[in-house]
Amino acid sequence: MLEIDSDTFVDARSSSRATKNQRAQSRSDTAADLQKSLEIQPLPRWAKGAAGAQDRRQDDAQFLAGAVLALLDQILRSGADVSSAGNRAVDVSSAGKNFGEGSSEPVFVGALRQRLALRAAAACAAMARLREDEGALRDAEHLAGVDAAPTPGGRLHCLWRLFAMRQGQINARLDAAFMRTAADCLERPPHIDGEALAALLQEASTRENPLNAATGVSVRVLQIMSDVPQIDAEILALWLADLVLARRLAWAAPLPLMATAITHRSMRTATGRRPRPSDPNWSVSVACAYARGAQEAYTLAGELSRRSEKLLSVAPKLRAKDALRVVELLLADDVVSPTRAAKASGLSDRASRRLFDRLVALGAVRELSGRPNFRLYGL
Repeated sequence: MLEIDSDTFVDARSSSRATKNQRAQSRSDTAADLQKSLEIQPLPRWAKGAAGAQDRRQDDAQFLAGAVLALLDQILRSGADVSSAGNRAVDVSSAGKNFGEGSSEPVFVGALRQRLALRAAAACAAMARLREDEGALRDAEHLAGVDAAPTPGGRLHCLWRLFAMRQGQINARLDAAFMRTAADCLERPPHIDGEALAALLQEASTRENPLNAATGVSVRVLQIMSDVPQIDAEILALWLADLVLARRLAWAAPLPLMATAITHRSMRTATGRRPRPSDPNWSVSVACAYARGAQEAYTLAGELSRRSEKLLSVAPKLRAKDALRVVELLLADDVVSPTRAAKASGLSDRASRRLFDRLVALGAVRELSGRPNFRLYGL
C-alpha cells in the first residue's frame, strides 16, 4: 500500500491552493489597475451641429469645433497609463502611453485611435477610388503574412496607424525621417522634401489657434508636394492637419479626425463635391470637419469605454495563463487575431481560440470579421 505523509500532503495542497489564490489575486489587482476610466456621458445636444459646412460662418464653425474638441480633450486626459500593465510591453507600444501633458490617457485609447485610423483609411481609399472597404483593410493589416506586399489601401491604413505607433513625446522633434516614413506609406519617390515638411510642421505648430494651424499646414503641404498626384498630396495634408492639431492641444498622440469627416455628404460644397484645401472657404470646412470628426470620436469613445469596462470586469475570471496580455492587446488595437494573441502571450493556437470564445460568451469582446474562419476580435 502506498503510504502518504498526511501532513506533507495537506501542506502541499494548501500551498497549491495559496498559489492559485495568489495568481487569481494578482490578475484581479492588475485588472483593477487597468480599470480606471471615467463614465462618458452622451454628447450634449448643443454640441451636435446639424447644418453643413456651406451653411456656417467661420466663427460659428470654430466655436462648435472648439467645444467638441474640448469635450474630447477631457476624455483623453481621464485615464491611467496601462501601456506596461503587468510589466509587459504592449505590441502597439505607444497606444496607452502618456506622451503629452497632463493626465494619462484612458485604457481604451489605443483601440480608439486604431479604429479611427481604420475609418480614416477607408475614407481615403474612397477618395482615391480604391475598392477596399473597412473589412478588406482589416484583413490586409491583421491577416496578411509578414512578407506580404501591402495593398494600396493597406498602405493608407499604415499611414493612419502611425499615430498610435508613434514613439516618444508628441511635442518632440518630428524630423525628416518621420516625414519620409509617412511618404513611403503613399509610395512617394525619394525626392520628396522631408526637411521642408518637417519645417512646415514645426512652423504650423507655433500658431495660437489649433484650427488655424491645421488649416495652414493642409494648404501649404499642397504647395510643397505640387509635383505628386493631387490625391496623395491631399491625403498627406489631412494627415498633417491632425498631427498639428494634436501638438497644439498637447495630446499624447494624434487622433485621426479630419479624414473621417471630410467626405461626409454634409461637407459637400454647392457644386456637390467634397471640400479641398485649395477652396477659398477651406478654413470653414476644416472647422466643420473637426466638429463632426470630434463628435464621432466622442461617441466611439463612449462605446469603447463601456466595452473596456466589461472586458476588465471579466479579466479576473480568465484562467488562461497570460490572459491579461491578450486583454492588453485588445485595449491597444482595433482588432486582434487569435494567432497574434497566441504569439504575444505564449498560448497555443487552440488555447488562444478557446480564450476568445470565452470572452465572446462573456460579452467582453465581439467577433468582427463575420466569418467562421480567420476570425478577428475587438472591443
